[in-house]
Amino acid sequence: MARAFWRVSPWTLSTAPAPDRPTVLVGAPHTSNWDFVLMLGITWRLDMDVRWLGKDGLFAGWRGPLMRALGGIPVDRSDAGRVVDEVVKRVRTGEVFGLVVTPDGTRGGHARWKSGFYRIAREAGMPVTLGYVDRTTMTTGLGPTIELTGDVTADMDRIRAFYADKAGFRPERRVEPRLREETRRA
Repeated sequence: MARAFWRVSPWTLSTAPAPDRPTVLVGAPHTSNWDFVLMLGITWRLDMDVRWLGKDGLFAGWRGPLMRALGGIPVDRSDAGRVVDEVVKRVRTGEVFGLVVTPDGTRGGHARWKSGFYRIAREAGMPVTLGYVDRTTMTTGLGPTIELTGDVTADMDRIRAFYADKAGFRPERRVEPRLREETRRA
């Protein structure tokens, strides 16, 4: 199914090899629901087992079983810290997957990225793989996989450099890759 999708898609899949260990897979810029479709297409084409985080409302009613079958993990925003613990537990039991996180939130309206992807990667000892959508070149795929150092600003400088020339499906909704934790250190 994924091969057929890429044959008819106007998008070009341009990707580094899929990671061979658990990774936090950043999906950015996240500016449209179409980004989700493209990310699923990427991971299916690369035969990656993925999980993704979504607000718990997406899992209500008839959508719940479908979203879970697609790898969804519901996030109760009133207890978002529980998700970090759950992901760390899954990794420590030996489960191998890519955890897709869209740190720029709900497709606009934010001044900075959410730091959950960073905390999960650091606490679970997982690298971060930079997935992307670039409307200007009509390419999408996986970029480099990086190990985070714990120096938030330096790590985010590397991430910003990668995403500097990427424009999402709706470029006007792009959010600069910057974490609140960076401004606290300054």
